[in-house]
Amino acid sequence: MSIITKGRGSACLTKYERNKEFLPETSSERFDCLKREVGTPLETDIGRLPTPLQSNNVVVLLHEWYPDVQYEYFDNGKETCPRYKVTVTIGSEEFVATGSDKKQVRHHAARMAFSKLLLRTNVGLKSHFEENYYPYQLQNITVKQQQIADCISRSVIDKFCNIVEDNLYYVKKKVLAGIVMTMGSDLSTLQVVAIASGSKCISGAHLSINGIALNDLHAEILVRRCLLIYLYDQLALMLQNPQHQNNSIFENASENKKFKLKQGVEFHLYINTAPCGDARVFAPHDDRTNVDRHPQRASRGKLRTKIESGEGNIPIQEHVTQTWDGILQGERLLTMSCSDKMARWNALGLQGALLSHFIEPVYLTSVILGSVFKETHLFRALYGRMEKSLQCLPTPYRLNRPLMLSTTLHEEEQTTKSPNYAITWVLGNYSIEIINTTIGKPIDGYSRLCKRSLMTRFIDTCVKADKNSNTKMKLQLYYNQAKSLAVDYNEAKEQVTEAFIKAGLGKWVKKPAEQDQFDLNDSSEDIA
Repeated sequence: MSIITKGRGSACLTKYERNKEFLPETSSERFDCLKREVGTPLETDIGRLPTPLQSNNVVVLLHEWYPDVQYEYFDNGKETCPRYKVTVTIGSEEFVATGSDKKQVRHHAARMAFSKLLLRTNVGLKSHFEENYYPYQLQNITVKQQQIADCISRSVIDKFCNIVEDNLYYVKKKVLAGIVMTMGSDLSTLQVVAIASGSKCISGAHLSINGIALNDLHAEILVRRCLLIYLYDQLALMLQNPQHQNNSIFENASENKKFKLKQGVEFHLYINTAPCGDARVFAPHDDRTNVDRHPQRASRGKLRTKIESGEGNIPIQEHVTQTWDGILQGERLLTMSCSDKMARWNALGLQGALLSHFIEPVYLTSVILGSVFKETHLFRALYGRMEKSLQCLPTPYRLNRPLMLSTTLHEEEQTTKSPNYAITWVLGNYSIEIINTTIGKPIDGYSRLCKRSLMTRFIDTCVKADKNSNTKMKLQLYYNQAKSLAVDYNEAKEQVTEAFIKAGLGKWVKKPAEQDQFDLNDSSEDIA
């Protein structure tokens, strides 16, 4: 049964919060000049907020400054995603938060409202965070950038709740990731383009020799593959009909025959927790400390592999070569950690080898974490460990340095065991896809994200780009051949591999070569 309650001003505060002893001594004096008449527009008293803020309870602060603030509570009465929804209304503006803890949701909604006020003042960014916790030591993050991060995280969570609304069995997740597109910092242009959940890898017994099984089902990796689908769709707009080119995010690159992102198009990656591997292993919990007490230890920055069919990761061993027959006979399947893969994205781009035939590199503008944000570890994991050893990359590749942001309100850490499914969604005419993480495939057929599906999109794009080409000949092209023909991409990829070796961090572990030796004419059954 759904329950909706409304309240105004102090009626929404608990007995404890209404107690004047809860507020600092000078709070009433500081806020007397700021109390507003009912109906006063939000902008009237901008610039008159106290600085520094004297109370960590933003609900109290918001009420003191605007007694007519209205709260609306929604409780669906079920343990679904999300259970509680709180709307804070100030004047004509609304601020909405959702979650599983009513008090925390109310606090988050109030903080969102207060952050909007802070944006219009000179109050420092530190005022946004709980208990004087300030996560940024290496970056000069602005209040506006923090607001964007919070808005992006909320949009991803809301979209996930929306897509699983009719499949509540799949609400459970341990890791959630989303990619959001904006036009610069204009939040009115925000679009969630990809969503994924998951935190497992398949076992070697389920490797596919014809590209129909997904090896890595961690949310960060799946959401990047979802983005590839979106990029192919946008590329099709450029190639199919000149009249639709204005609707695409791409434009012609004058320097070459490829396409590039239009001016201002930005992609942001949100993850509800730190990526596995170097970004997380030395600070596994959200303990609100941001100092690495042992930065010079040899273990820092090392490449790591995920544990087959499970969770966690281990440092790579020297001189490891994975072979097809060895894995089928029981050797552990090694998959590089999410931190390591994300580091490569910051040099090679998100588009991968196949799309690099058509478009210039696509880089992330920001990486936003909902919990376990450790700036020093994240900096090292995403690009810091390559800065000194990475040589000049071929144009237009570069070492990308995305903003690293933490959400104002940290999400609860998920300590439960990961479910045996992953969820993916892509903006466009695509339904939610549910993938069995044991076998790397949906119940029926194979995923739109698998190598075979992406190879099909690649061939289709080749035909559209060159209508005089021999389609039959392209169908005979092997997957590994198509990737190897991306010369500049592979040169940059090799330089990244060498950079890790030069830095003493280990050698990238590849999957058996046989896995990529398939073409679209191959109709054989998966050997697994």
